[in-house]
Amino acid sequence: MANINQLFIHQFRNFTSQSITPCKGINLFISNNAQGKTNLIEAIYYLGHNRSFKTKNLKEIINFNCDIFQLSAKVDEDKIKLEKSKKKTSVSINQKKAINASQLSQLLPIQIITPDKGFIVNGTPKNKRSYLDWGVFHVKPETVKTFKSYNKILKNINTLLSKNKTNELDFWFLELAKSAVIINKNRLDYLQQLKETLFSDQIKILNKLIKSEQQLNYKFSSGWPKEVNETNEQSIYQYLQKNTDFLLRVKHLNYGSHKANINFTFGDRSECFFSRGEQKTLSIIFWLTQVVLLINMGIKPIVLIDDLSSELDDTKVNIILQHLKILKVQTFMTDISHNLSTIELIKPTIFQINQGEIIRQ
Repeated sequence: MANINQLFIHQFRNFTSQSITPCKGINLFISNNAQGKTNLIEAIYYLGHNRSFKTKNLKEIINFNCDIFQLSAKVDEDKIKLEKSKKKTSVSINQKKAINASQLSQLLPIQIITPDKGFIVNGTPKNKRSYLDWGVFHVKPETVKTFKSYNKILKNINTLLSKNKTNELDFWFLELAKSAVIINKNRLDYLQQLKETLFSDQIKILNKLIKSEQQLNYKFSSGWPKEVNETNEQSIYQYLQKNTDFLLRVKHLNYGSHKANINFTFGDRSECFFSRGEQKTLSIIFWLTQVVLLINMGIKPIVLIDDLSSELDDTKVNIILQHLKILKVQTFMTDISHNLSTIELIKPTIFQINQGEIIRQ
């Protein structure tokens, strides 16, 4: 269970030095445009992932004329701190150096809902894998090592292929097959659990978002050709061996777990035919289903929501907020178009942001 009891932001975008004490329920941040609402969501996300969902350019994040930014929080009984400059990154948990970013993610599991990160429905395969593997990681944290191993092996294989070296390929093909099978099985297991949650009574309230008898569904694509059994080492290994000559010509491995995808359907329509509003609504249902699944497993993530009211009417916004209130997860969300009836319904803790200054109302 994760709750941010205190949050400190120093020299992050337009925040010079800010401290807030959020509530354990819904925290609403309101302001006019370009005052720092999305920057706040980004700061919390950064603290949990050691990266931004908006940019890889550190110059865009560090406050103007500064060389470093700091983020820290008291999460339940733990204290976490992240300090980053152009030359160095320092991450500590309870004043001890963190081994890797996955430790942050375990202490501060974050589900984000924002157009800036892109929808999962009709999104890019990379974005779909990002959300999928976020869930896999929290259900089975030990898979982080497997993902790292797979990426390292993939890099070695691509290097050998690009240099037309075949002596070591067989060894690395076998190693890749071992890692790929673990990743594929964990992804399939997680998606099956997610599908059971999606069709359960716990998600019934979200069905009101759709206004249709049709059902959201999805199918996993492992990234391997159809003739390959993605859960069998020998099948993957033999495919790689059989296609070595082709791979040497193209100079890289163009199939594999790094090419996995999720294909969504709604009734008899595939996702490419969804309207933008449907993409957003169905993406939100998928994201919140992930939250419910983790809660069922004793993991209570923090939910970040930016620009919820964009392309969603007041009725849908109310349904989503009611669902979050029922789940009792700590939520940080930005302006909902100053809808007073919605604000009164969910009784949030309200903060005003004005030119990078955060004031509790």
